[in-house]
Amino acid sequence: MPPPVRRKLLASTWIVLALALVLSGTALAGNGGIAPVAPHSPNAGGIRDAYWLVLVITGAIFVLVEAALVLFVIRYRSAGRPREVEGPQIRGHGRLELIWTAIPILILAGIASFVFYKLNGIDTAPARAAGNHLKVRVEGRQFYWRFVYPNGAVAVNELRAPAGRVVDLDITAPANDVAHSWWVPSLGGKLDAIPGKMNHTWFEADKVGVYQGQCAEFCGAQHALMLSRVRVVPPAEFDAWVTRQLTAGASLGRQTFEGACGPCHGVNGQGLIGPPLQGNGTLANPKMLFVLLRNGRRAMPPVGRGWDERQLNALAAYVKKRFSSGG
Repeated sequence: MPPPVRRKLLASTWIVLALALVLSGTALAGNGGIAPVAPHSPNAGGIRDAYWLVLVITGAIFVLVEAALVLFVIRYRSAGRPREVEGPQIRGHGRLELIWTAIPILILAGIASFVFYKLNGIDTAPARAAGNHLKVRVEGRQFYWRFVYPNGAVAVNELRAPAGRVVDLDITAPANDVAHSWWVPSLGGKLDAIPGKMNHTWFEADKVGVYQGQCAEFCGAQHALMLSRVRVVPPAEFDAWVTRQLTAGASLGRQTFEGACGPCHGVNGQGLIGPPLQGNGTLANPKMLFVLLRNGRRAMPPVGRGWDERQLNALAAYVKKRFSSGG
């Protein structure tokens, strides 16, 4: 029968292997693997390249160190030697110590060089066709995203963009709000929306489709519902939509309600952390509703501060039709 120390070592080894098998299943869940989601913008591609480089190098180091550890445990085991007797003593080896000091320095220098090489393409939008860039203001608010286009069109939670065109994002949050973080993994990295400060990022989607995002900064009780998406469409379709959005009262009202009001009151007005809306008299009085939206009340933040009249009127018309007087 193996001695107690060896039995404990064998038991520990089996426990570690079992945990590795369990965690490997978790690692392969979700997006289908341990890698980031497939990139659809040059900056997201740069982030993925840097991720793979670091993962491969650190994975190889992990395998090498663990293999050496197992080898040393077996090679220098006690082999029946009494516990009070010391094993063979290994003295210093100057050349070996210099080598294992120099190699990590070279590895870190290589990783840093690669990351800095990629960083310019991640952080800076391509200079080509600079005059054709689309600039969008992104506002992080409790608990929704508001997008303002150059022509004054407004959208909530869904940013529409043309395929194959650079989109410059000016990301901020109102002074009375909290910090948020813009993140659509397929189109780039995370960037904070900080009250009173303007940050900048960009993307250039290479394919028509819908790309999901999530606020990556804990911003309050309903943070998990602060979702976003980027809908990339053909350029001609985008041009028609952004012009039509200036007069799209009904759709803007629905978007605004679902984004700004739904996380607290429910998308059907049933009430979540906020009260139910059915039959609420404030909804039938636009002046009272505007004061509430701009100033907030008790636990309700001023979700509508800074909205233009068009967005306020669109929301008022939507909620009055749907909820006031049992509508």
